[in-house]
Amino acid sequence: MAPAGLRGSAGEVLRVFLRLGLTSFGGPVAHLGYFHTEFVARRAWLSEADYADIVALCQFLPGPASSQTGIVIGTLRAGLAGGLAAWLGFSGPSALAMIAFAYGVGAAGALGEAGWLHGLKIVAVAVVAQALWGMARNLCPDRTRASMAVGAALIALAVPSAAGQIIAIALGAMIGWRLLAGTVDTVATPLVVPIGRSLALAALVAFGALLLGLPLLAAATGDHALALFASFYRSGALVFGGGHVVLPLLQQAVVPPGWVDNDAFLAGYGAAQAVPGPLFSFAAYLGAVMGPAPHGWLGGLLCLIAIYLPSFLLLFGALPHWDTLRRRRDVRAALTGVNAAVVGLLLAALYTPVWTSAIRAPVDFGLGVVAFLLLALWRVPPWLVVVLGALAALGLARLGATI
Repeated sequence: MAPAGLRGSAGEVLRVFLRLGLTSFGGPVAHLGYFHTEFVARRAWLSEADYADIVALCQFLPGPASSQTGIVIGTLRAGLAGGLAAWLGFSGPSALAMIAFAYGVGAAGALGEAGWLHGLKIVAVAVVAQALWGMARNLCPDRTRASMAVGAALIALAVPSAAGQIIAIALGAMIGWRLLAGTVDTVATPLVVPIGRSLALAALVAFGALLLGLPLLAAATGDHALALFASFYRSGALVFGGGHVVLPLLQQAVVPPGWVDNDAFLAGYGAAQAVPGPLFSFAAYLGAVMGPAPHGWLGGLLCLIAIYLPSFLLLFGALPHWDTLRRRRDVRAALTGVNAAVVGLLLAALYTPVWTSAIRAPVDFGLGVVAFLLLALWRVPPWLVVVLGALAALGLARLGATI
């Protein structure tokens, strides 16, 4: 697809992606399936080879793969405005739903005693376990990468902060670069995009400057809104592997400082499984539910923009150079190591905060196993498992109160 192939408008892109944002349940892998059906099979906006190239790029970069794929498709169809329209249409419905849920949580009072909340936390255990299982099979199929994943988990548990996660990812890249170069293949299908190299360079410079400069500026000024933006920007810039892996980064960003209570954090994460669209819209919930201002809809919008901004900058910066990068065996080997480390980070997150906050009794473990069975083997939609889990926990709580 050449730059001259821009044939659509931002309005057209917005309409198509808005419908997808209202109906795309099932997580990032399912989202990629919806995109293939819509844009390759039905509308013929892309060829099979073009779509494969786009997905490969979005798997290569940190950030939410399905949302990034949509941004690239919109950009190829209608330029930079099309990329923005694709993001608004796909992420907007779930972000609005999560902000509305945050207002409901705020009105519910003390969450620690809510039976339905405990059900959401237990479902979160099953959801993260399912994501871990699928990622481990795909990204850690041999002893070397499985060992790297376990090592990354140990580092994340020993250094429970963003620094520990960065160390694990960096070591994964270094080990992959040194040990895994002989296990990866190179690819050659071209992808031409309507973004100039000067714009790409400016985007990459902005990405690095914000990643390094925002925390320093926030510390110098003491401004909470700036510190909030910096934390969510860093989370969006450093997460590899999709939406579920952002969980430990966001938990470390908002719970230890006291911005969001851990019960409210896990309640929102569980509820995020029940809405269509990308899991990164969880950031809008956190911004809306947190104690210090800005919160409410303004805080939700601030956090949503902050966590997605790195994706826009990286995509616009990398797209013109993608053909060169993806042919380098050492680059692909380093990425393979990063992916193994990501599995370890998700393993650590499964233990804390997800498992330690939710599984407190044998009945909790049993409910979690049933939820995992429904998700992984019976293929029950996540939103339905969320509803069933909340109702089951609420019923068990009431039953226990009457005995």
